[in-house]
Amino acid sequence: MTVKIEDRLRHAELSKKVITAEEAASLIQDGMALGLSGFTRSGDAKAVPMALVERSKNEKFKVDVYTGASLGSDIDTIMSDAGIIGKRVPFQSDSAMRGHINNGDMYYIDQHLSITAEYLRQGAMKGVDVAIIEAVAITEDGMLIPTTSVGNSPIFIKTADKVIIELNLSSYPALEGMHDIYIPDNQGERGPIPLLNASDRIGTIGIPLDLDKVAGIVITNQEDSESAIVPPDAETDQIASHLLGFLRNEIKEGRLTEELAPMQSGVGSVANAVLHGMLDSEFKDLEVYSEVLQDAVFDLIDAGKVKFASGCSTTLSQEKMESVYHNLEKYKEKVLLRPQEISNHPELIRRMGLIAINTALELDIYGNVNSTHVSGTKMMNGIGGSGDFTRNSRVSIFVTKSYAKGGKISSVVPFVSHVDHTEHDVDVIVTEQGYADLRGLAPRERAALIIENCAHPKFKDALNAYVEEANARGGQTPHVLEKAFEFHTNLAKYGQMLTPEPEEVK
Repeated sequence: MTVKIEDRLRHAELSKKVITAEEAASLIQDGMALGLSGFTRSGDAKAVPMALVERSKNEKFKVDVYTGASLGSDIDTIMSDAGIIGKRVPFQSDSAMRGHINNGDMYYIDQHLSITAEYLRQGAMKGVDVAIIEAVAITEDGMLIPTTSVGNSPIFIKTADKVIIELNLSSYPALEGMHDIYIPDNQGERGPIPLLNASDRIGTIGIPLDLDKVAGIVITNQEDSESAIVPPDAETDQIASHLLGFLRNEIKEGRLTEELAPMQSGVGSVANAVLHGMLDSEFKDLEVYSEVLQDAVFDLIDAGKVKFASGCSTTLSQEKMESVYHNLEKYKEKVLLRPQEISNHPELIRRMGLIAINTALELDIYGNVNSTHVSGTKMMNGIGGSGDFTRNSRVSIFVTKSYAKGGKISSVVPFVSHVDHTEHDVDVIVTEQGYADLRGLAPRERAALIIENCAHPKFKDALNAYVEEANARGGQTPHVLEKAFEFHTNLAKYGQMLTPEPEEVK
């Protein structure tokens, strides 16, 4: 099917501003901050960042890169490998970039995803010099229609000095009408955000453009990257089963109805698999109010389980991209994409009473959660939006397998090596072993329940021995400080968290 540019670029004045990716890249200077569209490998700017990398082969420069979340099309890989990134904000999930961050080759700000827009609005961080935003169309009245993510694109466009638009002809025209763009006023001047339900429309179908800021429009033709999620397995099925058991008990106790409450699920294979587990459950007429809409959300829509889903991005497997993007008309009345400062807004999350499901890297016996740092120092991906939802939800749930690396690592430790979510914000822990409802429990009660219900049997004796010794020393939150990180020091020394038997030490 032939795509006519004039069908996508419908504004007469802007049609005169078409330039090449190389010409667009030449507008970017050393030390600038770039606001790139993109959130979890979808809707990301592609051609201009690639042209910047090509330019770097003959010229030395660095730029700061702000996004919505992680980027696809290997953009984070090639930019970080080229050494042109000075600072990266607010989330990434790229293995190559992770290596550069942990080696100190570049700075990384791990930031709550609802915060970036507020900081830019306040001038609390360096402002955006050039916004590079992917679009499926530009309307007659000067609205930029985003592609498969909204993310931070509205605030980048609003605050940037210049805007470069990547008009992606491979994206799907039916996306027009599936966005709801609402940009709050400055803090202290804004009224309440008038959103009561996940399905409410409160804004415009596109992002308003200041035509004087538009420095160029680059015509592209490149599809999004597929998501990196893996299919559910026996253990994630068990996690899902335990989560469903918890929800059923909430209904039994009168805290939820059979329609539950609007649900959020974090990005990643485990969270997607757990949500997927609801396919065979009795729950229906569900609403999703999340940041990322993954495969499981569309499976639940197709199965008639989810009646509406609101997010700021989609991230789909190749198979699901084919089925969803080529049949967008059937989802138009059931899916909306919003700016991430709205999808992740703390007041909305609290007021709507969300059930938040996010993934832990590790957790400790008192319920503190580490989402970001391996052994306390090495950045994995970032906190993302988990903190936005965890602190403000009706019930905050963290899911994880109880072990890793073939049983060498326990996901339940005496003390987390890095704290992203304190015990005060964590309500429920779920592993393949079971679940622990921590609400209303004192620290010593939480420790006993987490070890009994959530820890892998291989590690229970060591964890109970630690608790027994800690309790004997006393305190509101008992610890043996000289042993609190023994699991982690063992891992560094022996390659496993348990102290090996003498004959095992070579």
